[in-house]
Amino acid sequence: MIPADFEDRVYEVVRQIPRGKVTTYGQIAYKIGFPKNSRLVGATLKHSKRDKITPCHRVVNAAGRLVPNWEEQRELLLSEGVQFKANGHVDLKIYFWQ
Repeated sequence: MIPADFEDRVYEVVRQIPRGKVTTYGQIAYKIGFPKNSRLVGATLKHSKRDKITPCHRVVNAAGRLVPNWEEQRELLLSEGVQFKANGHVDLKIYFWQ
């Protein structure tokens, strides 16, 4: 059963991601004790306000792929020094935050 404070837990972890680093939906789910709920983490972030306090742009999928149709995400990551591989994905070996 998903707790009532699930969203708060997700946002708490996202706020900890350092500038110039990314993490994955699965890693966030793991950190909050729900390792099989990465899709729910994604759904939670999809409905966020994308404010400057919660850097949702620092969350990518397990392959380092960006959110479809959110062009600003790439620009925000580039402004933090995150570079992309030829396929457009973030190199998780370099930029992954656990």
